[in-house]
Amino acid sequence: MRFYPVSLDALLVELANLDETLVLFDSLQHEPIVGVSEIIPAARTLLVHFCPLTLSREALAARIASRQLHGQTRTAGKLVEIAVHYNGEDLEEVARALDISVEEVIRRHTGSDYNVAFCGFAPGFAYLSGGAEFVVPRRSTPRTRIPAGAVALAGGFSGVYPQASPGGWQIIGITEQKMWDLQREQPALLQPGYRVRFHDAGPLPAARVSVAVATPQATAPAVGQALEIVSPGLQTLLQDLGRPGLAGQGVSASGAMDRGALRAANQAVGNAAASACLEILMGGLKLICHGQAVVAVTGATAALQVRTADGQLLQPQLYMPFALHDGDQLSIDAPTAGLRNYLAIRGGFDHAPVLGSLSTDTLAQVGPAPLAAGTRLGFRQRSGGAAVSLSEQAAFAMPRADQVITLDVLMGPRSDWFTPHAQTLLAEQLWQVTPQSNRIGIRLAGAQPLARAIDGELPSEGTSVGAIQVPPSGQPVLFLADHPLTGGYPVIGVVAPYHLDLAGQIPVNAHIRFNPLGTFEPVCPALSDEIQQR
Repeated sequence: MRFYPVSLDALLVELANLDETLVLFDSLQHEPIVGVSEIIPAARTLLVHFCPLTLSREALAARIASRQLHGQTRTAGKLVEIAVHYNGEDLEEVARALDISVEEVIRRHTGSDYNVAFCGFAPGFAYLSGGAEFVVPRRSTPRTRIPAGAVALAGGFSGVYPQASPGGWQIIGITEQKMWDLQREQPALLQPGYRVRFHDAGPLPAARVSVAVATPQATAPAVGQALEIVSPGLQTLLQDLGRPGLAGQGVSASGAMDRGALRAANQAVGNAAASACLEILMGGLKLICHGQAVVAVTGATAALQVRTADGQLLQPQLYMPFALHDGDQLSIDAPTAGLRNYLAIRGGFDHAPVLGSLSTDTLAQVGPAPLAAGTRLGFRQRSGGAAVSLSEQAAFAMPRADQVITLDVLMGPRSDWFTPHAQTLLAEQLWQVTPQSNRIGIRLAGAQPLARAIDGELPSEGTSVGAIQVPPSGQPVLFLADHPLTGGYPVIGVVAPYHLDLAGQIPVNAHIRFNPLGTFEPVCPALSDEIQQR
């Protein structure tokens, strides 16, 4: 058992194999450690999120190291049967790679139970182990689109794609069964510990199989008091503090990119700090108020303008509450610094949550749909309760496109997969933010790519917000709020939690300098007396 640092509030536990990983995961689920908030299992690792105010990383490692891994077996879970049309584009290629016939591939794939080892990549996507125990490589060139319902193989795993997405797994068939359905009490059909048995459903029908998949929830037209969107700008989303704790269903937390700005907007109008706001990317939002409202706008440095129903022009200040009357039109200009603004309305928005949150996850397509022109977003009236706040302010100076922004980084968990020169280069070289950046991550470009010291494929493992993942190009991607739960490229370092809001405000073409908080070192479990002292 080895331990590696992941930011200041997470620990990566590496095991010898999948069996040990699952035994340890079950142990930590059945006998939780106080201070651990979430665990993301993967092929040979557990990503453990914890509260550093409750226990240190070294104390956590010691308590995990004391768990027994041998002599235990996983209890067989619920059996889910899945019918498959074995007509996949890669079926013949898989048969050749395994040196068996297509018929034998189907016979073995349907011949024994698979186990849901862990979930990740996308909501409802389960990594299935055991079964036929096929080991096949990923495709050398990933497809840009694999259809929903595709049954596929990669490494030692089988899986079913819950929605259309890019991917490099080998497709052997397709199923009509829905892996992810928000109308179910438990949206993910498969959960860690479940068993899966595939059945041959025969040839594909003449009418091609179509699997209905979840899409972001449309905003129902509001009746009565509402904010009517005239123009949403580049992108306007509902966001709150996200939906943590759903990693077992393959759902990441998502949430506001600048959480401090969201909290400040809510506090300015007297809402609970975690209430949903509008997250406005690069300005351009125009809306009309139907009814009476108190709102506040925080975040990026941008000019606000209110055109009243009788034609007056007002210029409210950022971070200050102001009134909107019936017929008033509010517009937010493109920011001169920063990237995202947050609009809160006293009483909150009247919208049904999705999995307990109003956040829109743009990667997983979970949550309300992006706002569009003509959308009427209802809000609740509130009388009494907390007063508005006149003392809110930005937590940091908003970054500009012509600046170099420094982000503190904790090295690891896979710094040792890179050459010493690459580890030095990460800190010494400036990295430019490219236009391909979004809520999933900031794509960076540097004069010199980061060279690997270890070649080969890294088994999928949990990733955290702030992770600096390095694909084969050597040009890093800094994961942000909508990042995937698991990834297959090594993470050289993770941005410190206190700089994540700043990262979410960095505009395109700005440069980032990474400031390592120390050299990379595996985590050593604390001695027993150190645990007691904590």
